[in-house]
Amino acid sequence: DDALTTPNRRQVLRVLAATGIGTAAFRRAVAQSAERTTRIDADSIRDAEWVAGIQLTDEERKTAAVSVQGVLKKCEQMRAVAVEYDTLPAIRFDPEMFESQNRVRGNERPEWLSQSAPATPEKLIPGEPLSFRSIRELGTALRSGDISSVQLTRHCLERLTQLDSVLKCVITLTEELALRQAEQADRELASGKDRGPLHGIPWGAKDLIAVADYPTTWGAPQFQTRVIEQTATVARKLNEAGAVLVAKLSLGALAMGDRWFGGQTRNPWNPDQGSSGSSAGSAAAVAAGVVPFAMGSETLGSIVSPSRRCGIAALRPTFGRVSRKGCMALSWTMDKIGPLARHIDDCGLVFDAIHGADDGDPTSVDRWFQWPMKADLTKLKIGQVDGVPLKEADQAILTHLEELGANIVSISLPDEFPEWAISLMLDAEAATIFHELVATNNT
Repeated sequence: DDALTTPNRRQVLRVLAATGIGTAAFRRAVAQSAERTTRIDADSIRDAEWVAGIQLTDEERKTAAVSVQGVLKKCEQMRAVAVEYDTLPAIRFDPEMFESQNRVRGNERPEWLSQSAPATPEKLIPGEPLSFRSIRELGTALRSGDISSVQLTRHCLERLTQLDSVLKCVITLTEELALRQAEQADRELASGKDRGPLHGIPWGAKDLIAVADYPTTWGAPQFQTRVIEQTATVARKLNEAGAVLVAKLSLGALAMGDRWFGGQTRNPWNPDQGSSGSSAGSAAAVAAGVVPFAMGSETLGSIVSPSRRCGIAALRPTFGRVSRKGCMALSWTMDKIGPLARHIDDCGLVFDAIHGADDGDPTSVDRWFQWPMKADLTKLKIGQVDGVPLKEADQAILTHLEELGANIVSISLPDEFPEWAISLMLDAEAATIFHELVATNNT
């Protein structure tokens, strides 16, 4: 992080302080000069002396110039290293290096999960808006012929167009691709080929998920017209499951916040309020009944926060459960990809289609998962953190789980490391990933 700025003011101040030369005002003047040039010499040092009202010896002047020039050279060397946006780090973060005798590993099923619960078909309820029905309801309607995937897809496209002037959740409509995929889904169902619960179901992608032939903007003006000629693994898996991509949805610029180059994405329940970030468009579109489900990502709250703000269900998977190949990196050691939907069951159906190891993401793993599942909650412990006040909604959830048989136990979180260490790690990795923008102060 320090070495990637142009140049780093703190480094210049640090190296000058180490020499013991000059005053604080002198060092600040040199640091300001270093920010405007690639070379510091004796004349530059004299200018800083004049600003600070001091006079150095020739030897002090030479020492100061050589020290600062060394900082500039290191910055120049770092900036010369090409780090592409899809470059993987030299060190792979592996959370499983920590061994625990209580950990469930591989494809073992936890003891509190019994055999899979039966998948019960759900019929359409007359009079209910089509946009707010579950994936199972829509799937039953598709297979019974009550509706076609093309009809459902056109419905979603129309709602996207109709509501986006308020929500500002759409970056790119993928209408041509969507109708092509929907037509294929209908043909396959008619011929008896069924790809599973997501077959023919429309969805939206947070626009850091690459899809060939369409812009992948990362919500930032610097990448507004950029097309990545590959399709992310998660999008490919959903395509293989028969899902229909109708839109690339908004995210805060470079996956931070809910403001992108098209404005601020809005909470459908309160359009005066942003939908929170950074999976802003995915949460808003699902909450407004624009798509049955959408894909988002989380580094530090970007699935949890917008889903809570917009009042929908979501799943922020454990690190490594879903491949990030073809998705924008913000933090190699923290990024996760997960679904947002209106029903928990929908999240399970989507996760079942997207999880698993992928050669393109060396942190991804294969682990046991089966949906739907039936849990024996009497064998499950749920931790309630000591000293943290609960909101009314959180307490209601804990009370309900306890009524279902779960054991609520008090726990204390580790306190040997400060919380800000997480954001420090994020800042350092993001600065490396976007080193070109940082080095040129391209904001």
